[in-house]
Amino acid sequence: MRKRASDPAVETPEGEDGDRQFVTALHRGLDILRAFTPTDKAGLGNRGLAERTGLPNSTVSRLTYTLLKLGYLVYDEGTGRYRMGVPVLSLGYACLGGMRVRDTAQVHMQQLADDCGDGVLVALGGRDDMTMTYIAAARAKKGMISLQLDVGSRISLARSAMGRAYIATCPEAERALIMERIEERTDPADWPAIRDGIADAAEQIAKRGFYANVGQWQTHVNSVAVPYRSPQGDTPLLVFNLGGPAYVLGKERLEGDLGPKLLQMVNTVARIG
Repeated sequence: MRKRASDPAVETPEGEDGDRQFVTALHRGLDILRAFTPTDKAGLGNRGLAERTGLPNSTVSRLTYTLLKLGYLVYDEGTGRYRMGVPVLSLGYACLGGMRVRDTAQVHMQQLADDCGDGVLVALGGRDDMTMTYIAAARAKKGMISLQLDVGSRISLARSAMGRAYIATCPEAERALIMERIEERTDPADWPAIRDGIADAAEQIAKRGFYANVGQWQTHVNSVAVPYRSPQGDTPLLVFNLGGPAYVLGKERLEGDLGPKLLQMVNTVARIG
């Protein structure tokens, strides 16, 4: 398995792949912030951050110290753990504020979730390194059950419907890099199934405009995804997703009913712009 530039054993003073314009220190600092997830309510210590990022403990200590000084992290003396500071939130809202499609789509996402009923979660997400991050979400107002995901949640790029739809639609050079990185991180025994699943996503989208993922992200979850490119070109490639428990969203319903409905909703959002 080839080591990445951010691995502890690799020193690349000129940045990844010898790119002199690439600032490795900035990359690693952002890796620290990206290591946090919405479920880390107790925060993360330097050791946990080192495990998640693959960075040396000494590097992590310097980075957390700097981020703490800048306010991007806050430190809990009692637990010895860090949590994200308010300035990180301001960056997130600045990003969301620049995506007009999020506001345009929200009402249509909510209507679709309500129409589809209990158990359905409709989401919009974009790529965040090797994950997909939700930037908008809607669930049936009267629903009693649904996936416990919301804005800021991150899901698998390689296995989820949203992730595979993104890979299948992104530019060829980006897709090649993503596939290389997925293979590096995947058990050789699992790689053929993941590779073929992504190829299947591309084929499904080409044929019918959406990709149905039946239990390949999590065995008890089924979902369908549709890629979205802004007609104005003012946002990056995004993906709409509709998913829920497998016992509520069976394969037949997913492909025959919900997939076409999600595609119709995305086309409506695209027309509105």
